[in-house]
Amino acid sequence: MTKNLGLMDRLFRIGLGGLLLYLGLGTYSGSTLGMGLAIAAAIPTFTALLGFCPIYRLLGIHTNARQLSQ
Repeated sequence: MTKNLGLMDRLFRIGLGGLLLYLGLGTYSGSTLGMGLAIAAAIPTFTALLGFCPIYRLLGIHTNARQLSQ
């Protein structure tokens, strides 16, 4: 599994995951929307931590500078 996410992309995904988690657990806690947002927060967070996005791979997108130079 080759990393295909660059630093800025990973930071954006961490921020998005944090925002979704905050909204899910803080603002809409106890509701179905809140649980959905908290679960949805896992997707950008895990892809950022792994540095790999399967959708980017399918589309042939690479934001990793090391991958771009090869």
